[in-house]
Amino acid sequence: MNIPAVPQFPPGVVPGIWNVLSRTWITCAVLMSLRTTLLQQHKDQREGGVGVSSLGGGANAELIADMPGDIILGGIFPLHEKEGYSCGSIRFDRGIQRAEAMLFALDLVNKDPATLPGIKLGAKLVDSCSLDAYALNQSLTFIRGSLNSFDTSDFECTDGSNPRSKSRPAPLVGVVGESYSSVTIQVANLLRLFAMPQISPAATSDTLSDKQRYEYFARTVPPDKYQAKALVDIVERFNWTYVSYVASEDEYGQKGIEMFLKEARARNICTAAAEKIPYNPTYDTYKDIIANLRRKINARAVVVFVKQEHAVGLMLAAKRANLHKDGFIWLGTDQWGIQQSVVEGSEEVALGALTIELQSKRSDDFDSYFVSLHPGNPVVERNPWFLEFWETRFGCKVKPTTISALWFNDPQLSPYSMGEDRYYKWRNRSWEYCEDHYRLKKENYAQDSKVPFVVNAVNTFAKALDAMLRDDCQRRNPFDPCNRKLRVPPTIDGTLLYQYILNVSFTDNFGYEVRFDKNGDGLGRYDIYNYQGSRDTGYKYVQVGEWHDEMLTIQEEKIVWQPFPRATKLPRSVCSDPCKPGQSKLLQEDACCWVCIECKPHQYLISEFECLDCPEFWWPNTEKTGCFELDLQHMEWHTIWAIVPMAIACFFGVLTALVIVLFIMNNDTPIVRASGRELSYLILAGIMMCYCLTFFLLAYPSAVICAFQRFGVGLGFSMMYGALLTKTNRISRIFESASKSAKRPGFISPKSQLIITSILISVQVIASGIWLIIDPPAVDKSYTDQSRRDGVVLKCKADDSSFLISLAYNMLLIVTCTVYAIKTRKIPENFNESKFIGFTMYTTCIIWLAFIPIYFGTQGNFKVQITTLCISISLSASTCLLCLFSPKIYIIVFHPEKNVRKLTMNTTTTYKKANSSVPTSANNHAPDSKTDHNPKMNNLQTAAIEITQRLESSEPDSITSL
Repeated sequence: MNIPAVPQFPPGVVPGIWNVLSRTWITCAVLMSLRTTLLQQHKDQREGGVGVSSLGGGANAELIADMPGDIILGGIFPLHEKEGYSCGSIRFDRGIQRAEAMLFALDLVNKDPATLPGIKLGAKLVDSCSLDAYALNQSLTFIRGSLNSFDTSDFECTDGSNPRSKSRPAPLVGVVGESYSSVTIQVANLLRLFAMPQISPAATSDTLSDKQRYEYFARTVPPDKYQAKALVDIVERFNWTYVSYVASEDEYGQKGIEMFLKEARARNICTAAAEKIPYNPTYDTYKDIIANLRRKINARAVVVFVKQEHAVGLMLAAKRANLHKDGFIWLGTDQWGIQQSVVEGSEEVALGALTIELQSKRSDDFDSYFVSLHPGNPVVERNPWFLEFWETRFGCKVKPTTISALWFNDPQLSPYSMGEDRYYKWRNRSWEYCEDHYRLKKENYAQDSKVPFVVNAVNTFAKALDAMLRDDCQRRNPFDPCNRKLRVPPTIDGTLLYQYILNVSFTDNFGYEVRFDKNGDGLGRYDIYNYQGSRDTGYKYVQVGEWHDEMLTIQEEKIVWQPFPRATKLPRSVCSDPCKPGQSKLLQEDACCWVCIECKPHQYLISEFECLDCPEFWWPNTEKTGCFELDLQHMEWHTIWAIVPMAIACFFGVLTALVIVLFIMNNDTPIVRASGRELSYLILAGIMMCYCLTFFLLAYPSAVICAFQRFGVGLGFSMMYGALLTKTNRISRIFESASKSAKRPGFISPKSQLIITSILISVQVIASGIWLIIDPPAVDKSYTDQSRRDGVVLKCKADDSSFLISLAYNMLLIVTCTVYAIKTRKIPENFNESKFIGFTMYTTCIIWLAFIPIYFGTQGNFKVQITTLCISISLSASTCLLCLFSPKIYIIVFHPEKNVRKLTMNTTTTYKKANSSVPTSANNHAPDSKTDHNPKMNNLQTAAIEITQRLESSEPDSITSL
């Protein structure tokens, strides 16, 4: 198409003014070239149906609904379905209803004397067919209308008079529409070039909020950022952390799902399948999408951010695949809303769906208006698409006699202006004629949810124009109230009008506030619907909640979920169950899929993916979110673990004290002297020290207490077993020497015995002293159980192995003493105190053999360890006390008559007579009445008699202390 030549300079007009006209003419030429280019781009892609035709008159002109008025508003609506790249069948809801809603709203404004007094609003409506290129072509109608009105103030005649226009068409000041965001963006890009305000009743793409690109755009609906937040709030409400989504591959779907994903990630909601529907989807496209959704079976919640026709195809494909049996739940946007057309034929698969619809109320006035329309009503003559709607709706052909004469007389309103190919396809169908009584009924008709927003868009234009023209009136005549008739200026400044639009605020006929933010966006208000029902009762959308002021309210008891597997059970849409307290996540393929790993008992969670050890002697709290310092444990006097060893120590300690008292009281008696007084007192002191150690072991740890524990244990045992070793060694040496010769062995006197014992004790004292110097006593904290680390005990700083090594010397004394006890087990019974020493040693070995595994086997329980140690020490001491001293105490207390020298000595006549009647003492047992025929024993007895006779007169204590 060639650009028209610029007209020559007309006579009577100055050249400066002609420059303005030239630029306007060039702009029109550029737009016509743009139109031609768009048509050529889509020409090869069209597969039939109604194509894009020129805007000029004649048989090929597309229909335009023209409603005359003083000021014109443009309107563009998807009156026909999109079929590929061409127009398809008529739309019942978004098409005819929205077009009629604009005309209905204009009627209301024109009847209102308070709004635009003396001015009638008119309209020019065109069809977009839901196609961006087609809509852009149709929008040129609005540009042509705006360019037909000139402001004569910019002109000046050569004679000085004001120029006058022969005809002054009504100015077209703004446009209502379009519905789809992708189409709206294309229209807005065109209108902004001519500073023409546009108010959409349905386009929600967040892109349109960009005032750098769409500075003349506003809308009575909220942007998709609010819808995305509402969807995320719903997902979060039902704890769906793993969802799939399907989005249209256009401005609406891509921008909307982008905002949903941004908000979802901020709340730790992950996506499974991410599917996109292209501009022209095929059967296989939907089939593949359903298959991909089914592969992510754990993501049963599916967000559907698609256009209405895409939602229809998706539901049909889901029905063919029986996807509803897998328990999927659909989350639909306002493009799905409460549209029955989306779920028609696929009701079962849509059951349980939650959909979002812009918050609005049904307009009863519009219902009454719309159902009153029929081909015989003259009102429908202003809508050139109504007959096509009527015939498609009722499946019949309108009788020519029913149609008003205006339909045929006015070429702009006549159906013949569709173009011959399309008109004959429409009119020459094999239908019956429509009966005159056919009417729309409220029960068989559902009002489109965007009707109130179309009405609000028209009212917004009306109120903005009213305020703008009243202000202009006041500026021209401050004393004029401007209540009778407002002046229509030759041109209306679109930039100024847009500012008035942004300042509009009112309450509509449905009780909702209408106002705009700085970006021209409406308020974010949504109703939440649940699709439910059955074949028997019918299907319907039930309101179950709302989203307002970024707050979600849901009545869960009203929701009926998909009946597979159970309608009453809340569907789960999670990849992995939440980890229990104390478990970290090991991520798998998807961000919301993980394996729960149990943290160790002493670890806490620094994040949901990592466990960390608590500081030493700290323990994690119940939720494993942090650590607290463990309470220090130590032996307490009131516990059974302390009471039992204290009771044993006290009881035998008292007995030991009584023995000492009795020995002191009977210090010079034969039985005491015969037991070796000096060593006996030393043994008793060691025994008493062992009992006292129980209280040091149970006491609250301190450096002094720890020193006493280290030093006392070894000293007590060395005193006991050093003295016993000296005794057994002395007896062994005496009889071993006597069996060889009559020479008296050395170091058998009491003084010598004390020196030997002191030397043995000093070894332990020196070793303990060195240990205390090398490793000074101190208090230390340690775990009760190193593997669990859940308890901290306060105890002396000494390893169990070090403690065992410190007892090694005493074990050596015990073993050596036991060996000597075994060696002297066959000496004559007169000297057989070694028999009791031996029994003491055997018992002691058994006690310590039992103690060692118990002590080291219970390292996880310090109470058992300390109690075992205390009892073992007390038992060792008690063994010495009972085995060595009980026979002597028995004679001293109960048989004092036997505590004489004769009985303790048991003279040599015992061995000369076969049958002696002299009783034996408890310490020196009488020999058997029969003579021992063992030659070795006879030799020992002979040696004993000789030793007794030799020592009896010289060293009486030596013999008694044997």
